[in-house]
Amino acid sequence: MPIAPPASRDVPLETRFFWERFKKPITAALLIVLIAVIAFTGYRFYSDRRALVASALLASAKSAQEYQQVIDSYPSTPAAADAYLLLAEAQRNEKKFAEANTTLQAFISKYPQHELVSTARMAMAANLESMGKADEALTIYQQVASVYPNSFNAPMALLSQVYILKAKNRNEDARKICETVLTQYRTSFWAGEAMQQLRMLKPVTSSTTAPPAGPTVPPMLAVPAAPAPQAPPVPKRPQPAPAPKRP
Repeated sequence: MPIAPPASRDVPLETRFFWERFKKPITAALLIVLIAVIAFTGYRFYSDRRALVASALLASAKSAQEYQQVIDSYPSTPAAADAYLLLAEAQRNEKKFAEANTTLQAFISKYPQHELVSTARMAMAANLESMGKADEALTIYQQVASVYPNSFNAPMALLSQVYILKAKNRNEDARKICETVLTQYRTSFWAGEAMQQLRMLKPVTSSTTAPPAGPTVPPMLAVPAAPAPQAPPVPKRPQPAPAPKRP
């Protein structure tokens, strides 16, 4: 029994039918994609332009007020992050240590993943030391060394602890930290400083301990002792002349 040939497909007709059926959804989807592309391009252009203007403004800033202007006018830009650090430095130079730490804390809160967060924490600790708050500074140095062990600030944070511990006469704790620096950062610049501090932490011999006996010098080769000074002779009182005898 002969097999009937398959019916031929009219591709243009099927395409026209598909378009007529889904014309509105396709047009809407294409329009949404086009708007998204235009919006993204415009946002990138606006962001790049804004960042460029903020960088130029920051480059010309020289005072705390001008750094604050960059922060207020162009937030969420890379220049604003740098402006926080420069503002804190300007405040420190004016000996406004508490204000500088407030600025640094705002920087850390707003940019927690910034590569200079450990540097901001080190600056906060230095400001606390300037305010006489050594215990709080020591805590921050310990946090930096433990939370950012691979940062360039880690060995400096360890040595900063050494200076504070020495001032507190905690020489044994300071010695352990110096040994840690020499072990973990032996190829860095700070290893030399740690070695110098370690030498200064040698135990001091008690003054009551007798000095070690030196080699015995034969008496004939010993330097003769200087003679003791003698008192000058007391002048004798003149004796009266004998009275002449009477004849």
